[in-house]
Amino acid sequence: MATHRSERSQRFALPLSRRRLLLTGVSLAALGVALSVPFESARAQIFVTNPNSGTIGEYTLSGAVVNAALVTGLGYPLGVAISGSNIFVANFANGTIGEYTTSGAVVNAALVTGLGSPAGVAVSGLNLFVAPYISGGAIGAYTTSGAALNAALVTGLHSPFGIAVSGANLFVTNIASGTIGEYTTSGAVVNAALVTGLRGPAGIAISGSNIFVANNYGGSIGEYTPAVPW
Repeated sequence: MATHRSERSQRFALPLSRRRLLLTGVSLAALGVALSVPFESARAQIFVTNPNSGTIGEYTLSGAVVNAALVTGLGYPLGVAISGSNIFVANFANGTIGEYTTSGAVVNAALVTGLGSPAGVAVSGLNLFVAPYISGGAIGAYTTSGAALNAALVTGLHSPFGIAVSGANLFVTNIASGTIGEYTTSGAVVNAALVTGLRGPAGIAISGSNIFVANNYGGSIGEYTPAVPW
Protein backbone atom coordinates (compact mmCIF):
# COMPACT_ATOMS: atom_id res chain seq x y z
CA MET A 1 0.00 0.00 0.00
CA ALA A 2 2.84 2.39 0.83
CA THR A 3 4.40 1.74 -2.56
CA HIS A 4 1.10 2.39 -4.32
CA ARG A 5 0.66 5.77 -2.63
CA SER A 6 4.26 6.72 -3.33
CA GLU A 7 3.66 6.08 -7.04
CA ARG A 8 0.50 8.18 -6.94
CA SER A 9 2.31 11.07 -5.28
CA GLN A 10 4.79 11.28 -8.13
CA ARG A 11 2.35 11.15 -11.02
CA PHE A 12 1.87 14.85 -11.64
CA ALA A 13 4.36 16.86 -13.64
CA LEU A 14 4.14 20.63 -14.02
CA PRO A 15 3.59 21.57 -17.69
CA LEU A 16 2.05 25.05 -17.60
CA SER A 17 0.04 26.13 -20.59
CA ARG A 18 -1.77 29.37 -21.34
CA ARG A 19 -5.30 29.13 -22.72
CA ARG A 20 -6.89 31.60 -25.11
CA LEU A 21 -9.56 33.86 -23.65
CA LEU A 22 -12.90 32.37 -24.60
CA LEU A 23 -15.27 34.62 -22.65
CA THR A 24 -14.95 38.38 -22.24
CA GLY A 25 -16.88 40.89 -20.20
CA VAL A 26 -17.43 38.63 -17.21
CA SER A 27 -16.15 39.19 -13.70
CA LEU A 28 -12.84 37.39 -13.25
CA ALA A 29 -12.78 37.78 -9.47
CA ALA A 30 -12.55 34.15 -8.37
CA LEU A 31 -15.28 33.06 -10.76
CA GLY A 32 -16.45 29.48 -11.05
CA VAL A 33 -17.03 27.70 -14.33
CA ALA A 34 -18.98 24.52 -15.07
CA LEU A 35 -19.70 22.68 -18.29
CA SER A 36 -22.97 20.97 -19.12
CA VAL A 37 -23.24 18.34 -21.86
CA PRO A 38 -26.87 17.12 -21.90
CA PHE A 39 -27.45 13.52 -22.93
CA GLU A 40 -30.56 14.43 -24.88
CA SER A 41 -28.87 17.16 -26.88
CA ALA A 42 -25.59 17.85 -28.61
CA ARG A 43 -25.67 21.39 -27.19
CA ALA A 44 -23.01 21.83 -24.52
CA GLN A 45 -23.07 25.00 -22.44
CA ILE A 46 -20.72 26.88 -20.11
CA PHE A 47 -22.07 28.31 -16.84
CA VAL A 48 -20.05 31.07 -15.15
CA THR A 49 -20.48 32.66 -11.72
CA ASN A 50 -20.08 36.44 -11.54
CA PRO A 51 -19.46 37.26 -7.85
CA ASN A 52 -19.67 41.05 -8.13
CA SER A 53 -23.05 41.03 -9.89
CA GLY A 54 -24.41 38.03 -7.98
CA THR A 55 -25.30 36.15 -11.15
CA ILE A 56 -24.67 33.01 -13.15
CA GLY A 57 -24.24 33.51 -16.88
CA GLU A 58 -24.71 30.96 -19.66
CA TYR A 59 -22.54 30.78 -22.78
CA THR A 60 -21.91 28.43 -25.69
CA LEU A 61 -18.63 26.56 -26.14
CA SER A 62 -17.70 29.11 -28.79
CA GLY A 63 -18.11 31.94 -26.25
CA ALA A 64 -21.42 33.35 -27.47
CA VAL A 65 -23.74 34.76 -24.81
CA VAL A 66 -26.88 32.73 -24.20
CA ASN A 67 -27.97 34.57 -21.05
CA ALA A 68 -25.47 36.67 -19.09
CA ALA A 69 -27.83 36.76 -16.11
CA LEU A 70 -29.45 33.32 -16.18
CA VAL A 71 -29.63 33.27 -12.38
CA THR A 72 -29.67 36.50 -10.35
CA GLY A 73 -29.84 37.65 -6.74
CA LEU A 74 -27.02 35.43 -5.49
CA GLY A 75 -24.75 36.20 -2.54
CA TYR A 76 -21.28 36.56 -4.07
CA PRO A 77 -21.41 33.21 -5.89
CA LEU A 78 -18.10 31.43 -6.35
CA GLY A 79 -18.13 27.68 -6.99
CA VAL A 80 -20.63 26.09 -9.37
CA ALA A 81 -21.35 22.48 -10.32
CA ILE A 82 -23.72 20.83 -12.79
CA SER A 83 -25.60 17.57 -12.36
CA GLY A 84 -27.98 16.67 -15.15
CA SER A 85 -30.29 19.65 -15.57
CA ASN A 86 -29.50 21.16 -12.18
CA ILE A 87 -26.98 23.82 -11.10
CA PHE A 88 -25.51 23.93 -7.60
CA VAL A 89 -23.82 27.17 -6.56
CA ALA A 90 -21.81 28.19 -3.49
CA ASN A 91 -22.89 31.57 -2.14
CA PHE A 92 -19.85 32.88 -0.28
CA ALA A 93 -21.60 35.84 1.35
CA ASN A 94 -24.76 33.98 2.37
CA GLY A 95 -23.15 30.78 3.63
CA THR A 96 -25.45 28.69 1.47
CA ILE A 97 -25.58 26.26 -1.42
CA GLY A 98 -28.39 27.10 -3.85
CA GLU A 99 -29.96 24.84 -6.47
CA TYR A 100 -31.33 25.99 -9.83
CA THR A 101 -32.18 24.39 -13.14
CA THR A 102 -29.99 24.95 -16.18
CA SER A 103 -32.92 27.00 -17.50
CA GLY A 104 -32.52 29.41 -14.58
CA ALA A 105 -35.50 28.37 -12.46
CA VAL A 106 -35.14 28.27 -8.68
CA VAL A 107 -35.25 24.78 -7.17
CA ASN A 108 -34.08 25.73 -3.67
CA ALA A 109 -32.12 28.96 -3.12
CA ALA A 110 -31.06 27.76 0.34
CA LEU A 111 -30.59 24.03 -0.17
CA VAL A 112 -27.76 23.91 2.39
CA THR A 113 -27.44 26.67 5.00
CA GLY A 114 -25.22 27.65 7.90
CA LEU A 115 -21.96 27.17 6.00
CA GLY A 116 -18.82 29.16 6.69
CA SER A 117 -17.85 31.08 3.55
CA PRO A 118 -18.42 28.29 0.99
CA ALA A 119 -16.22 28.74 -2.06
CA GLY A 120 -16.14 25.44 -3.94
CA VAL A 121 -18.81 22.86 -4.66
CA ALA A 122 -18.70 19.54 -6.47
CA VAL A 123 -21.38 16.95 -7.13
CA SER A 124 -21.12 13.19 -7.56
CA GLY A 125 -24.27 11.14 -7.91
CA LEU A 126 -26.53 12.11 -5.02
CA ASN A 127 -23.76 13.72 -2.98
CA LEU A 128 -22.48 17.30 -2.73
CA PHE A 129 -19.02 18.25 -1.49
CA VAL A 130 -18.39 21.80 -0.26
CA ALA A 131 -15.07 23.60 0.32
CA PRO A 132 -15.11 26.58 2.73
CA TYR A 133 -12.58 29.37 2.22
CA ILE A 134 -11.52 29.38 5.88
CA SER A 135 -8.12 28.66 7.38
CA GLY A 136 -8.40 25.19 8.85
CA GLY A 137 -11.77 24.72 7.16
CA ALA A 138 -13.21 21.28 6.52
CA ILE A 139 -14.73 19.76 3.38
CA GLY A 140 -18.36 18.95 4.08
CA ALA A 141 -20.48 16.23 2.47
CA TYR A 142 -24.23 16.67 1.90
CA THR A 143 -26.92 15.00 -0.15
CA THR A 144 -28.33 16.74 -3.22
CA SER A 145 -31.51 17.04 -1.14
CA GLY A 146 -29.65 19.21 1.35
CA ALA A 147 -29.15 16.77 4.23
CA ALA A 148 -25.80 16.77 6.05
CA LEU A 149 -23.79 13.57 5.73
CA ASN A 150 -20.54 14.74 7.31
CA ALA A 151 -19.85 18.45 7.81
CA ALA A 152 -16.19 17.67 8.58
CA LEU A 153 -15.42 14.97 6.02
CA VAL A 154 -11.86 16.22 5.38
CA THR A 155 -10.07 18.41 7.93
CA GLY A 156 -6.67 20.06 8.39
CA LEU A 157 -6.85 22.06 5.15
CA HIS A 158 -5.21 25.41 4.37
CA SER A 159 -7.92 27.81 3.18
CA PRO A 160 -9.56 25.34 0.76
CA PHE A 161 -11.19 27.03 -2.20
CA GLY A 162 -11.81 24.82 -5.24
CA ILE A 163 -12.99 21.23 -5.24
CA ALA A 164 -13.46 18.65 -7.98
CA VAL A 165 -14.51 15.02 -7.92
CA SER A 166 -13.31 12.23 -10.19
CA GLY A 167 -14.60 8.74 -9.56
CA ALA A 168 -14.15 8.01 -5.86
CA ASN A 169 -11.61 10.78 -5.31
CA LEU A 170 -11.78 14.45 -4.33
CA PHE A 171 -9.20 17.06 -5.37
CA VAL A 172 -9.01 20.23 -3.27
CA THR A 173 -7.05 23.45 -3.83
CA ASN A 174 -5.47 25.04 -0.77
CA ILE A 175 -4.80 28.72 -1.43
CA ALA A 176 -2.73 29.35 1.71
CA SER A 177 -0.29 26.45 1.18
CA GLY A 178 -0.25 26.55 -2.62
CA THR A 179 -1.16 22.88 -2.92
CA ILE A 180 -3.71 20.45 -4.28
CA GLY A 181 -4.70 17.60 -1.98
CA GLU A 182 -6.28 14.30 -2.97
CA TYR A 183 -8.79 12.46 -0.79
CA THR A 184 -11.38 9.73 -1.19
CA THR A 185 -15.06 10.66 -1.18
CA SER A 186 -15.27 8.90 2.18
CA GLY A 187 -12.71 11.35 3.61
CA ALA A 188 -9.50 9.28 3.65
CA VAL A 189 -6.23 11.01 2.77
CA VAL A 190 -4.62 9.83 -0.47
CA ASN A 191 -2.03 12.61 -0.75
CA ALA A 192 -2.50 15.91 1.09
CA ALA A 193 0.16 17.55 -1.10
CA LEU A 194 -0.36 15.89 -4.47
CA VAL A 195 0.69 19.08 -6.30
CA THR A 196 2.83 21.73 -4.62
CA GLY A 197 4.44 25.07 -5.42
CA LEU A 198 1.29 26.71 -6.79
CA ARG A 199 0.48 30.42 -6.57
CA GLY A 200 -2.86 30.82 -4.85
CA PRO A 201 -4.64 27.85 -6.47
CA ALA A 202 -8.38 28.54 -6.64
CA GLY A 203 -10.58 26.92 -9.30
CA ILE A 204 -10.00 23.30 -10.27
CA ALA A 205 -11.42 20.95 -12.89
CA ILE A 206 -10.81 17.35 -13.95
CA SER A 207 -10.87 16.15 -17.55
CA GLY A 208 -10.10 12.48 -18.01
CA SER A 209 -6.92 11.94 -16.02
CA ASN A 210 -5.74 15.56 -16.18
CA ILE A 211 -6.11 18.30 -13.58
CA PHE A 212 -6.53 21.95 -14.56
CA VAL A 213 -6.07 24.60 -11.89
CA ALA A 214 -6.48 28.38 -11.88
CA ASN A 215 -3.71 30.20 -10.03
CA ASN A 216 -5.13 33.35 -8.45
CA TYR A 217 -1.70 34.99 -8.18
CA GLY A 218 -0.12 35.44 -11.58
CA GLY A 219 -3.26 34.78 -13.60
CA SER A 220 -2.32 31.40 -15.06
CA ILE A 221 -3.91 28.02 -15.71
CA GLY A 222 -1.77 24.98 -14.89
CA GLU A 223 -2.26 21.51 -16.33
CA TYR A 224 -1.02 18.45 -14.46
CA THR A 225 -0.66 15.16 -16.30
CA PRO A 226 -0.24 11.83 -14.50
CA ALA A 227 2.81 9.76 -15.28
CA VAL A 228 0.87 6.53 -14.77
CA PRO A 229 -2.81 5.67 -15.43
CA TRP A 230 -5.46 6.23 -12.78
